[in-house]
Amino acid sequence: MIDRTEPLERLVAAIRSAPAPDGVATRIVAVDGAGGAGKSTLAAWLSDRLGAPVIHTDDFAGWDDPVDWWPALMEHVLEPLAAGRPARYQPTDWGGERKPLVVVEPGGTVVLEGVTASRHAFRPYLAFSIWIETARDLRLQRGIERDGADARAQWERWMQAEDRYVDREEPASYADVVLPGDRDLWT
Repeated sequence: MIDRTEPLERLVAAIRSAPAPDGVATRIVAVDGAGGAGKSTLAAWLSDRLGAPVIHTDDFAGWDDPVDWWPALMEHVLEPLAAGRPARYQPTDWGGERKPLVVVEPGGTVVLEGVTASRHAFRPYLAFSIWIETARDLRLQRGIERDGADARAQWERWMQAEDRYVDREEPASYADVVLPGDRDLWT
């Protein structure tokens, strides 16, 4: 029997040994990848192993703004955590009920999960960056299974915006580790 957890335990050890950048009071770990790649499940797994809260980029994005919401995350999350102050933000409601205010205390480790979590503007705040590489057809399948067939057109528009981000910023080339999202390593 193959032990699937060994590489992931090495990943946890690498994250724990990665220092926060100079002048940053919180160790921020980015879990990036396109929609449906497996970011949320890996972030939850890491949160459990590291005892770290998870901040989701989806709390800032929306169907009409898949990648250009980032200045709000900088202002309300990264800059305060770097300065040793709590992060405070109101999550996007995605057309549902209003979500409660989120407060994340500085220090320790925080997992930043979601599409563009390792974008160029965020890199000065990141202690560690993970890119999850997953085939487009599998990502679309996962998205439609989660959001329903009626969301297919939104998913296809979203994926085009993600493609532009990947082409422009090449996040996998800057990641500390690239993981396959199609092997269920952390589920």
